[in-house]
Amino acid sequence: MSDSVLLVCAGWLAAFLVGLSKGGLAMVGALGVPILTLVMSPVQAAAILLPVYVLSDMAGLWVYRHHFSRQNLKILAPAAAVGITIGWATASHVSDRGVALMVGLIGISFCFNAWRLRHQSPEARPPELKRGILWGTIMGFASFVSHSGAPAYQVYVLPQRLPKMVYAGTTAILFALINAMKLIPYWALGQLSAGNLRAAAYLFIPALAGTIIGVRLVRVLPQSSYFAIVQVLLLCVSVRLILKAAGI
Repeated sequence: MSDSVLLVCAGWLAAFLVGLSKGGLAMVGALGVPILTLVMSPVQAAAILLPVYVLSDMAGLWVYRHHFSRQNLKILAPAAAVGITIGWATASHVSDRGVALMVGLIGISFCFNAWRLRHQSPEARPPELKRGILWGTIMGFASFVSHSGAPAYQVYVLPQRLPKMVYAGTTAILFALINAMKLIPYWALGQLSAGNLRAAAYLFIPALAGTIIGVRLVRVLPQSSYFAIVQVLLLCVSVRLILKAAGI
């Protein structure tokens, strides 16, 4: 397979997964940058996919405009803004591998703890300000560096046992806000170049297709199956991030 064909295939697959995540299968989108990194640098991959995330967000915002947790958004959005600011200020000093390792370990720890307690029925946790600020800041920072803020988000939100549509809507709206906030610092760092924007334009169609399919999957999947899939995807993404940190 030629390099150009491999580049197109990786780009379309990454964009399709981003679309699925915006349709409600939140963790799938975190695989986008690692897949595109197979054919280009991580920095360029993140820059190309950011406009794709933003466009896909528009569809997700419309679909889930009536399904979201207002209290979680009030806590997590400002905290994420702080994390993004930290990521921007430390962009030249932060190691991609260090962030990948941190996020991966958080995700794996959460999954193992959830599966260890799977036969128990702990009460749903309400939104908490202190925990929300902590995980929201980590989420914003990791999202700025490598679009991998979802694991920190899951650690905070999944124990609340939100209805699946509310969970999907809160996820879609929150990450739409985060991606919009990242546009200015990405532009200031020179990552939204004309070349990267042209490359992103070719990925809009598979991203929108993924969004439509993701929305339909969320609506037909039973709630227990939906969250089981989310946790499996969280584990897969976390393992991939740890392997990335190890240079594998």
